[in-house]
Amino acid sequence: MSTPHVIVVMGVAGTGKTTIGPLVAAALGVPYAEGDDFHPPANIAKMSAGVPLDDADRGPWLDALGAWAHGRDGRGGVVSSSALKRAYRDRLRAAAPGIVFLHLTGDRALIEARMTGRTGHFMPTALLDSQFATLEPLGADEAGVAVDVSGTPEQIADRAVAALHHLEPVA
Repeated sequence: MSTPHVIVVMGVAGTGKTTIGPLVAAALGVPYAEGDDFHPPANIAKMSAGVPLDDADRGPWLDALGAWAHGRDGRGGVVSSSALKRAYRDRLRAAAPGIVFLHLTGDRALIEARMTGRTGHFMPTALLDSQFATLEPLGADEAGVAVDVSGTPEQIADRAVAALHHLEPVA
């Protein structure tokens, strides 16, 4: 990657999007936006109650993320978003075609352990299975990289930045 892109740090809950995103943004010298901050209050209430969001719930959230990414076009930025389905990523790309995805991946047991150990987050571990069931990994025609979340946050961010620098443009 030679020009500033908006990078969407994606993955199931507990992969470290909120931890890794700011580290990647700092390494690239671009701003970071927390994707959860774009959720309407009704979505947060639903997830806090252990109810998975449906596509209708996610629409306004994805549109808000897409608008932020569009506003950063040519200047770069990093934003976190689960972006679990191809249709969600397509919606984000429709708003900001230059988006690049950083898919944080990992072993379910590791992710669940990390979720169990965190405090102050509205997403319960009970929704992890629904997240994995919904996840559609990046397609070969989607601009992005997948990075394993084992190791320290700094190690993960270093691997992510290196992978992003070696990302080939998608035709």
